[in-house]
Amino acid sequence: MNFQIKILLASFGVALVLGLIVLPILRKLKVSQQERAEGPKSHLAKKGTPTMGGITSIISIVILSIGVMIVFYLTDQKELIKRIVPLLFATVGFGMVGFIDDFKKMVLKNTDGLKPTYKMIGLLIISVCFVLYLLNVLDFGTETYIPIIKTFVEIPIWIYIPFAIIVMLATTNAVNLTDGIDGLATSVTTIIVACLTVIGVIFDTKEIIVFGSIVCGCNLAFLLFNLHPAKMFMGDTGSLMLGGVIAGMALVLKMPLLLIIIALIPVIETLSVMIQVTYYKKTGKRIFKMTPIHHHFELSGWSENKIVTIFSLITLILCVIGLNVI
Repeated sequence: MNFQIKILLASFGVALVLGLIVLPILRKLKVSQQERAEGPKSHLAKKGTPTMGGITSIISIVILSIGVMIVFYLTDQKELIKRIVPLLFATVGFGMVGFIDDFKKMVLKNTDGLKPTYKMIGLLIISVCFVLYLLNVLDFGTETYIPIIKTFVEIPIWIYIPFAIIVMLATTNAVNLTDGIDGLATSVTTIIVACLTVIGVIFDTKEIIVFGSIVCGCNLAFLLFNLHPAKMFMGDTGSLMLGGVIAGMALVLKMPLLLIIIALIPVIETLSVMIQVTYYKKTGKRIFKMTPIHHHFELSGWSENKIVTIFSLITLILCVIGLNVI
């Protein structure tokens, strides 16, 4: 346990220092948030706030992961290195897709950013590589834990592969939609990652314990810059990266179905968009004032801090429930 605490504190320190270094650089380069005219009017005041801050978390995670892998190599725990590699790959891979999108928008001033088709292809390639690595390199098997009945079920490989890929794509996009107000995605995902890390402790899955501790430390440091009023936004760089982290950890734990419970907030955020679009196409009317649903509450008079607090508390309760159904 002392090792995990040291890792968490080290990652917090590295991410904090990097944040302090990167923030003025982003300001100098004018890599700033461009708010949508159709978005909440209160968000127009955020225009000019540096974004792409997720790069600090990615760099910190890479530094700490490499450091941990060196320790494992020197202590003859090479098998753990092989198990951390896919988690790091998914984290960096998804983050880089987001980075390219942010870079085109913020630096090259291409308002369209990365074309949705290209973005999805990038995410798909990373997801396929991750799943195939688990199956072919780690010989992971297709057992999947079914919450509540508390048992593993062997899924036919021709079903498991597309299922696992969909889990990664859906989780990544769900977290991306959750990132809409100061500190929301960071707070919610930190709680989810912490829950998955605790599950790693329960099942003694060392790569999850170590990697989860690293991500939690980095997220906590980023929160110092991201809480309302945010000094820095994570951008797609951070939100896609965090989606990859959560999906990757859940698949390594063989518990992707648990995300329906512990990641219910991102699920609801996604469903709110789907329901709104479908209903509007059929009737020309809206169910919510604006989607994703956190904007609905914002336009209903809730402050950003209130939304973040309530959504985080709900996630915490759901994670406690999740821990009780495994």
